[in-house]
Amino acid sequence: MKIGIDLGTANVLVYVQGRGIVIQEPSVVAVSEDNRIVAVGEEARDMIGRTPGSITAIRPMKDGVIADYVITEAMLRYFIGRATKGSFSLQKPEVMISVPAGVTSVEKRAVRDAALQAGAREAYLIEEPLAAAIGANVPISSPSGNMIIDIGGGTAEIAVISLGGIVVSQSLRIGGNRFDESIASYIRKKYNLMIGERTAEDVKIQIGTALPLERELQMEVRGRDLIAGLPRTIPITSSEAMEAIELPLQAVVTAVRQVLEQTPPELSSDIIDKGMVMSGGGALLRSLDRLLTQVTGVPCHVAENPLNCVAMGTGIALEHFDFFKKSLVQQV
Repeated sequence: MKIGIDLGTANVLVYVQGRGIVIQEPSVVAVSEDNRIVAVGEEARDMIGRTPGSITAIRPMKDGVIADYVITEAMLRYFIGRATKGSFSLQKPEVMISVPAGVTSVEKRAVRDAALQAGAREAYLIEEPLAAAIGANVPISSPSGNMIIDIGGGTAEIAVISLGGIVVSQSLRIGGNRFDESIASYIRKKYNLMIGERTAEDVKIQIGTALPLERELQMEVRGRDLIAGLPRTIPITSSEAMEAIELPLQAVVTAVRQVLEQTPPELSSDIIDKGMVMSGGGALLRSLDRLLTQVTGVPCHVAENPLNCVAMGTGIALEHFDFFKKSLVQQV
């Protein structure tokens, strides 16, 4: 049995050969005081900021890499177990996991070991930009340049791919979670209102934008007043949300420009023809493709199902293992 896993900072997606994506849950684990696992995924995410003292909701992945090895292993075991349940194969599954392009060999080994400990027969690693490109149906094996921008929860990966390998890449430890933090800190400074990370994420999804909108959007935000200490509700507009995420967005735009500057001229002309492809949850931010097109002069478009690209890519790479073998991360 072959399983592809997008082990993300914000979400874990699991692709099973022949069945497509079977699991898409937040990468959150709720743990009790005696280190028992209480809940994993959606159920654990609902507990963030709402748990009694005896239970802690943990995100075991930080900035695209493992921050808590034991909890990550338990989370992987849970998801692999759920994906293989009901299948008649008694063999342990083969697993392909995506890792950010900029990770160290120690971080790669941690991911591979965690997968093997969690019940995989064999674990292979693939770099996220390659997996995203495969999942977005970009022909990575051809001798022409393709540029992919994958903005996940913890990292933004920008890469130019040709002949099945990464030619130039930048890996930023900035992603959707950083946008949420920026929104929470903006509201705290401007309105003296403390909001939770779930609320900040809702603001980003409902009214977040990279460029001014023709019709201003607005939403009510509830939180705790830092001066009075009481609950309070305030209205927030899309232009305020845009102002809040300006700095992390700027960092992503700068990285895209740097990658374009380092790209060999032959590949640059291919990229101008084909444009850049965006994937990952961050690609869903309103007008981000337009912002990148404006800044770089290179057309930018969002892949179909940007959230699923990396998971699809890991699964496809494992199914056609011999074809993609040379593109994989070498065993460490």
